[in-house]
Amino acid sequence: MSGAKRWRASLAAVVVLIAVAACGSGSEDGPAEADGAGGAFPVTVDHEFGSTTVASEPKRIVVAGLTEQDTVLQLGFQPVATTEWYGEQPDAVWPWAQDLLGDDKPTVLDQTDGIQYEDIIGLEPDLIIAVNAGLDQEAYDRLSKIAPTVAQPKGGTQYFSPWDEQAIQTAKALGKEAEGRQLVEDVKAKYAKVAAEHPEFKDKTATFSQGEPYDGLLYVYPDGLSTEFLTYLGFVIPKGLEKYTDGPGTQAMISDERLDLIDQDVIVFATEKSGNIDKLKGMPTFETLKAVQEGRAVYTDPIVSGALYFITPLSLDYALDQLTPQLERAVKGESPQQVGG
Repeated sequence: MSGAKRWRASLAAVVVLIAVAACGSGSEDGPAEADGAGGAFPVTVDHEFGSTTVASEPKRIVVAGLTEQDTVLQLGFQPVATTEWYGEQPDAVWPWAQDLLGDDKPTVLDQTDGIQYEDIIGLEPDLIIAVNAGLDQEAYDRLSKIAPTVAQPKGGTQYFSPWDEQAIQTAKALGKEAEGRQLVEDVKAKYAKVAAEHPEFKDKTATFSQGEPYDGLLYVYPDGLSTEFLTYLGFVIPKGLEKYTDGPGTQAMISDERLDLIDQDVIVFATEKSGNIDKLKGMPTFETLKAVQEGRAVYTDPIVSGALYFITPLSLDYALDQLTPQLERAVKGESPQQVGG
């Protein structure tokens, strides 16, 4: 599934936790057990639906959300199941996290037709992490009857909560809150270092758009929705995009007539193949954009696009390394009009 379809179907990706940690089998045989990462238990995690207590270190972790596998792996645990979002990566684990997965082969769940409750029951989890799973109360209740289930932090929408809060929420469930906070701080520190090394980025305006239009509309990210990879580097997201959204946590839907809204000092397009650029050019006003004409548009490759959509500590780290040279060229007006530039 490509970018916009993914976000429209799956900004339905949040986490879910509840008051009473429900029953769960603690079977320790079977594939991909946790490697003994050693957190402090019991832990109680507050979330949108109440709070959940995890009594002891989990051995059979099901990742029911779309992106939490990154943080689970980074904190030293091996999930028995992951959930496919898009991209059809092996084991639903992208390249930036494959080394941490190693030779383990988790079961891959799929939310295309809803949460696969029966499959999850069969996995006999002792913890379900659903921080970015798009859960409502009913779905949370069903999962929590299978095993203790951790959901999105309080205050997020059903489909969106900030990346750093998601990472810390996942870490709390694993008894690793301090380590989770450190992962977040380390990433922010790396971005701050690159920002300091590139004063030319500071206060330049930038927009982040999906890689092709859908039904005549280009989906663009307002400030604070997956735009941190730009703002942490000193770029500024223009105001006004939020007027074209369906509400908090959703993208702006920009028609051809208003593409001027994305025409800033730099535009980043999450392209995944060369045909995406052809489709962008099919929007009548696209090639009138000054950023496009002057070599200030960045067209990412499919793995970088995935990293910018995943927006976890691991993916942000990967994106920083890959994207910084492209942003350097774009600010100079030297960005080639090709995917991966």
